[in-house]
Amino acid sequence: MSLSDFQAYLSRYALARQLKRQHHFYVGPTNSGKTYQALETLRKAESGVYLAPLRLLAMEIRDRLMQAGVPCNLVTGEERVIMPGARHTASTIEMLRPDHAVDVAVIDEIQMLMDPDRGSAWTAALVGVPAKQVFICGANSVTASCTRVLDALNEPYTLTHLQRMTPLVIEDASICGERYHAAKLRKVLQAGDAIIAFSRKDVLTLAARIRQWGFNVATIYGALSPEVRRGESARFASGDAQILIATDAIGMGLNLPIRRVIFANIHKFDGVAPRPLNATEMRQIAGRAGRHGLYETGYVTVLEDDEQWHLNEMLACDDTVAPFALPMAVSGGDIEALSQRIPTWRLAECVAHLHAQYQRQAGPEALQWQVTPLQYQQALLIDETAPRLSMRDKYRLMCAPLAIQVPIARDYFVQCLQAIADERPRALPLLPEWLKGQQAQYLEQAELICQHLSLYSWLSYQYPQVFPDRELVDDARKTLNGFISRALRVQAGYGKTQRETELAQFR
Repeated sequence: MSLSDFQAYLSRYALARQLKRQHHFYVGPTNSGKTYQALETLRKAESGVYLAPLRLLAMEIRDRLMQAGVPCNLVTGEERVIMPGARHTASTIEMLRPDHAVDVAVIDEIQMLMDPDRGSAWTAALVGVPAKQVFICGANSVTASCTRVLDALNEPYTLTHLQRMTPLVIEDASICGERYHAAKLRKVLQAGDAIIAFSRKDVLTLAARIRQWGFNVATIYGALSPEVRRGESARFASGDAQILIATDAIGMGLNLPIRRVIFANIHKFDGVAPRPLNATEMRQIAGRAGRHGLYETGYVTVLEDDEQWHLNEMLACDDTVAPFALPMAVSGGDIEALSQRIPTWRLAECVAHLHAQYQRQAGPEALQWQVTPLQYQQALLIDETAPRLSMRDKYRLMCAPLAIQVPIARDYFVQCLQAIADERPRALPLLPEWLKGQQAQYLEQAELICQHLSLYSWLSYQYPQVFPDRELVDDARKTLNGFISRALRVQAGYGKTQRETELAQFR
């Protein structure tokens, strides 16, 4: 990256450069109190911001500050809850305000810098949050990459390495021994167990089965709204549910009374192919066991003997990664300037040009521009559906929260694009009649409608004339969330888990 590119990126964050920021790294494993310590400083500050990886965490921290008597705003891509006179804000990290100075900022889950799609938001926070004191919390894996950037900025920092407050013990034997069998799992399940699977289908199948075994079950996975996940978390925390079945969605910040983590698999699908869980992922998930103040020890295990070596290896090894170039997102101004220089009014051509240019960058840089495959797919869709929109509008829509690989979500986005292009008001999606019941066969459809509502709410802040029904979103969400919560408790799963399907093929 050239010096001019570096200066151009820094120019977005002029206020941060003026504040003589002091950075404090609180790094370590889960259950080490790192975020708690940073939040205590935030609570006592005259003004501050908490930057969360998830809307759910922003909501939780906002609630915690409010309960402590600190008025706090909530700002995410989908909502703005502004308290009169509040000088604290809990927000998702993409909603960083580089033009609003505060005394204290907390950047949580800093290891998300390695995320291929969202990592650039953590770079923006690290470089650009305008706070006198910046607290950076998370795993130690990316500390060297962060400090290299701060050294380049000539900004001081301190490093505090924290240790777990309760020991984490790998159980001597796997759950099922040499070969998995559901009956063996049934015999050893205990209250406080959390079974971690890596697909929605496996989570729902295990939840339905374990409920049939006589346990009350809480269920958490990524497609559920934050409100439903909070409700399921509360059921497990209160003891109403004895067993938790979840995806790795629990690995980020959720404080749950888990005694033992059981990995239902040690592989996950990364969007291209299945791959083994890496050290940071396994530590984040396994570390949820043994909540301080509730259990003296946390336990972790796997289902089969031949998976134990990977668990042992990942929890024992050093999970720090070699310094890498932190990803930077392009801006609307970058895209607009490039489109005039090429020239083209096709967003996808600009994205492809930038991607090719950045791939040619050589040398160990502290920062590097990033264009993701998902952005390119979204750009193609925008060009095809609304070719006459300005490049600024196209760029803004490329940033819309969208699961583009899901056909129904993609189709709804296309309808919204057409409404924007035609400047035609679009109403909130109509809610179906089946929401009044608890027919579990509609669970996936309800989750998809929730995603439509999230996109509609996000778009309503960008194009309020086209999406005028923002005030109706909360009531629609409550109706959907109520249905989903009821359906989770009666859904019947999918017969077999992925592991069981694979085992059946070899018999």
